[in-house]
Formats: sequence, structure tokens, C-alpha cells
Amino acid sequence: MRNLIWITLISSGLLFWITINNLAPPPKTLSVANSTVSKVQILDRYGTPLTITYQNHWNLHEYRPLHEIPELLQQIFILAEDKRFYQHNGSDWWARWHAIFQNIMALRQVRGASTISEQTVRILRPRPRTVWSRWLEGFEAARMEKRFSKADILEFYLNQVPYASNRRGVAQAARYYFDRDLDTLNMKEMMALSVLVRSPGRLDLRRGTSEIEAPIDRLAVRLLNLGIINKADYDNILKSRLRVRDSNLLVQASHFINYIEESQLVQDLHTLGRLRTSLDGKLQRTVGEILNQRVKNLRHKNVNNGAVLVVDHQSHEILAWVGNVTNTVGNQIDAVTTPRQPGSTLKPFLYALALEKGWTAATLINDSPLAEAVGTGLHSYRNYSHHYYGPLRLRDALGNSLNIPAIRTIQFTGTETFLQRLHQLGMKSLTESADYYGDGLALGNGGITLFELVQAYATLANQGKFSPLKVLRNEASSSSSSVFSPEISSIIADILSDSDARHLEFGRSALLRFPVQTAVKTGTSTDYRDAWSVGFNHRYTVGVWLGNLDQQPMSKVSGGSGAVLVLRGVFAELNRYEETQALYKSPELLKINICRATGQAATSNCPSKIEWFIAGTEPAVKAIMTTENKNMGIPLRLRQPTPGLQLAMDPRIPDEYEAFALKLSKTQLEADSIEWLIDGKVIGNTPAEVRQFLWPLKRGTHIAQARVWMLEGDEPLQTERVRFYVK
Repeated sequence: MRNLIWITLISSGLLFWITINNLAPPPKTLSVANSTVSKVQILDRYGTPLTITYQNHWNLHEYRPLHEIPELLQQIFILAEDKRFYQHNGSDWWARWHAIFQNIMALRQVRGASTISEQTVRILRPRPRTVWSRWLEGFEAARMEKRFSKADILEFYLNQVPYASNRRGVAQAARYYFDRDLDTLNMKEMMALSVLVRSPGRLDLRRGTSEIEAPIDRLAVRLLNLGIINKADYDNILKSRLRVRDSNLLVQASHFINYIEESQLVQDLHTLGRLRTSLDGKLQRTVGEILNQRVKNLRHKNVNNGAVLVVDHQSHEILAWVGNVTNTVGNQIDAVTTPRQPGSTLKPFLYALALEKGWTAATLINDSPLAEAVGTGLHSYRNYSHHYYGPLRLRDALGNSLNIPAIRTIQFTGTETFLQRLHQLGMKSLTESADYYGDGLALGNGGITLFELVQAYATLANQGKFSPLKVLRNEASSSSSSVFSPEISSIIADILSDSDARHLEFGRSALLRFPVQTAVKTGTSTDYRDAWSVGFNHRYTVGVWLGNLDQQPMSKVSGGSGAVLVLRGVFAELNRYEETQALYKSPELLKINICRATGQAATSNCPSKIEWFIAGTEPAVKAIMTTENKNMGIPLRLRQPTPGLQLAMDPRIPDEYEAFALKLSKTQLEADSIEWLIDGKVIGNTPAEVRQFLWPLKRGTHIAQARVWMLEGDEPLQTERVRFYVK
């Protein structure tokens, strides 16, 4: 007997010593706010999730304070898992011994007796599910309850209890199984969440709901007996069926999220766990619906893809980013960041550069047939409508988006200078040299992204100041730079919002007249492969693209007929709750009454209109300013042939009837006559006002040149020699 007592004492002491040495210290905090983040959750500007991740060890992103968890759900969990939760000090030893007795009588495991506090310990420090682990968890739960309140423990437990598919906590489980928020759960769904924690894998609702019905019914009886639910609730629980639903994000913004995740932003803010962006989730959904409906309506015209970008240019924040809606495969491609030919949408920046170099909105530009060298051939430029209007004011040339005046303008500004200015506007996709693009850059022959285009138009809207677009809410302002003056930006915006300025090509179309003053520009690339519409009002800048990401042409869908309806719809939504305001107009501009025909100061002999001028550029009464009577810095040269030009004889026409026009540039000269030379020999002579000569074609390699005899002086001006080929 004495030996038995000693053995018992020694064993108890040994057990006590081993227990003390194996007990883990209680946690210092139950907060998971400073936990290591494996994947950041991205939110919209109002906190709505744009992503949901289950890669983190803890539930960081759908954590609910106890007061936000429905009281009934708390009661159900306590009854199901630990009915004496508020009476015990961590372990319910009476319940544990009762469970052991039941298991012995059943000869199998029919019941556990872990308290919520013990389960919390197990969540914090996972161990193998053994009797020894259960022994230690009882003591650790008691020590934990001395440090934390019951409310703290219950809140942690309800937010971190594990479910299937890496879900943790009741909020994630409610979304995963029922696609509901906690406060919208019905009683049976709450009961299912409490029963599921016993065996999340075996009872997983996505494998079926029949197996969980019996334990829910037993729990319902207990709830009824305790008066937590009434008889009507009980009957409803028995009759109703659990409906498992797939969870879906309220806001779809995958391309915007990809852009953020591929940037340095997530790495820089990795420890925050959540990233609040500038995106407006409600606007994102609305814009997506508008674009999707338009693409569906144009499906019969082979329009399968589209994208929209919406920016608040006052804060430079991106509000909506619909990277692609599609009727075909390819939705993973982000059309906002995919370079496409922008068509005429670059023209406002070209004319802004021309204003900077001395032109005005009243400068006359000759809209007449034009052919220029492209590589070793000639390209005849034409307007979209195939009409030519003669001398036009810059305002009308831009408003009507005419191609030939744009080509004459880039010849004035210089392609290299224009390309550099586009780079200053953030168009990094234009990676080739100015020689590669040539004059065609004025018509959008270089690929840029919708992101870059909207960013550039936001610069015009922001008085000519360029600032990178932001994707985070209240992000610190980055450095800005002045690309155009406020005066130039004001004039361009005024032209783009002037319905009268576009009437030659667009008529009085109501599509381009917006209820709130809005600067609008459309663009269409070659063969209708891209349709663009971009605009800005006092606060917002919006860009729209329609087309096919596989480069298929659309069926005559232009920016003015296809994309502009999306632009109108988006601005209607943006203006719904905004006070009406006009576009910014610099107070430094001068308002002058000019003659419509000449662009000069108005007289009593011509129809007049108001025009805006930068101080110092306003016209004098007798001055005449046109691009045809100004040198524009263009030297005396042969316009035809161009260096390396290759001509081919037409076999259908007799050789003696084939001729080629030698043409001289229209630089203003006080000249008497022009001599035309081929291969060093004079082949003809014309008066100074006749700037071309028809030369009968002959096969071979030839050198062309022209001599201009001046009214004064003994020596002629000569053009450079131009080598060309006739086959």
C-alpha cells in the first residue's frame, strides 16, 4: 500500500513537472492585425473588396468585431459548442467527464467536450489530436482566460475557426457556402455554420446537405427547449432546405487588379494587409454594363471587344477601369494597356503644339489634295469624307478632324518635336524614331494604350499640367510638369466642345453635343480596326475603345458612330449627381471678333464670329495669316519626286502618253520663272506661279532638280538633286 502511495505521488509529481514544462505561455494578444501577410486584399475607394484571398494564415480581410456578429449566431455557437462558456474558467471538466462516459458506453467517439476557449488554444497552437494535447489545452485555456475576457476569446474564435477550402471564421464561411453577409443569414444557415465546425471536411455542404440535416434538427430541439427560438421558427427550420450558392465579388475589376499587382505598389504596402484603391466600385459596375450593352448591340458589325477608363483629373485618380468586355475568347487581355492605333485622337496635341509655335485658332490651313513620300513611294492623303474644303481656320480643321490640314500642321511643327511632346504626355508606347512614323504620326499611325491616351487628355483638362494617374485613394501627389500652357489648353478644349466647329464633317449631330460642356474627340484607325471616343468636362476624363483584340476589322464602325454612345452614357452617369460647370477658360485669353472666311479681325464686309487668342497673337486688321503665305520654315525643295521614289510604267497606257508631275514646294518667293531639269538637262520652263511641270516618263534611274530665277539677282535658287527610278 505504501509503495502504491509512493508510486502515485512520484507519478503525480512527474506528470505535474512534465505538464508545466510542456505548457505554452498564454498569447500576448488575440489580435491578428500585425500578422505576416501572404497576399494583400485590394479594396475599392469605399472599402468594397475587389479581391478575396485565402492564402494568409489568419482571416485578416473579413474580420468582424463581436458587436457586428448577430447575437443569435453567437447564442447558437455557444449552445452548440460550449453551453457553459460564460460559467467555466477555460475548461469544462464536468462536460469532459460526461463525454468520456458517453464514449465508453457507445464504444466509439460520439462526442467531444472541448470548450470554445480550448478550441481557441488549438487554433493558436495546433497540436496532434491526442489525449495529451487535450490535457495541455485545458490548462492553457485557463491561463488564457485570466488574461483575456470572454468577449475577446469569442470574437477571436468566431473569426478564426477553420472551415473547408481554407476558409476561416463565420464571415468567410457565410460567403463561401451561401454568398451572404452575416446579417442576412437565416436561422438554418446560422445553425449550419455552427454544426460545420465539428467536421468541416465530412459535413462540407458543397458535397451535399443531407448529412448535416440530422445534427441541425437536434440543435433546433435544444434551441426550442431553451426558448431561444419559438415553435414557428422551429417548424420553419425543419421545412426549409439549405441552398448552397457560389460566391461572387460585387465588383469585377480583374484587369485593374492585375495592373496594381504587377506594379511595385503591392510590394511597398505588403504589410498593411489591405490596399484601398481609387476605384469606385459602383461606377465600375455601371460602366461595365454600359460598355457590355454597346458591344452586344454592335456584334452584328463584328465588334467583339471594348474598354473604358474613367479618371477624376482634379485628383488624377482612376475611378473605373473596364479592361475588356468580349463576345469571344481573350477576356484575359487588358485592352486598357494594349497598344492600338489611336487614329485622329492625337490631333488636339498636334494643334496645341502649333499654337505654341505661333499659330492661332484663326490661322488658315489649306485643305486641298496632298501627296507625300512614304518610304520609296507616294501616299495621297485624304479626309475621312473624301471632301476638300480649301483654306480653313485651325478651329475648323481640328473640329472636323480633317487629315490633310493635320499633315500640313505636322510639317510645320516637325515630327520629331511632336513625338517628343507625346512622350512628355506619357505615351511611352511610341518607341520608334520620328523617321519611322513620319508625317503619319499626325493621323495616329503609332500604337498607344487607352491608359496613355486618357492620361494625355487629362493633361489638357488640367490646364496643361501632366501628372501620372493614381490607382490608390488619397495617394500622395507625384511631381507634375507643364506640357502646355493654360491658355493653349483652354483654346483646344474650347474647340473640342464647339459644335459649330465640327459641322462640315459631322453636321449638327446630337451625339457629340453633351448636356454639360464637354470636350470630345473621336478617332478611327485604318480599315476600322479601332474606334475611339475620348472627352473631358470640368472634372472627369473618359476614354472608350471598341474593336477586336485579334486585329480583325469592324464593319464600318467609327469612333463617331460606335464609341461615342458609350462616352455619352458614362458622362450621363458621372454628371448625375454633379453640379453643372463649364470647362476652364484662362482669364488671360483675349476675345476678338474675327472674319469667318479670313480669320482676320472682323470688318463690315464679312460674316464674323468670336475667337480666343493668346495675348500677342491676335490679328491686325490688315494682316493676312495663312499657312500658304508663310514660309513655315519649309526650305525650297521638290515635293515630287521624293528621294528614292519608285515609279512603274502602266502597260495599259502607251508610253508616249504617260507623264509624271514634277512639283516644287510652295515656299513664298519673289521669283520670275522656274527651270525644270532631269539628269542635268533643262526639260522645261514655267512661270513662277506655276509650281509643277509634266515630264514624259522614261525608264531608268534619273536625277530631278529645279532652278528658280528671282526677280532680282543673277544667280538662280536651286533645289537639292533628287534621285528616283522608273521601271
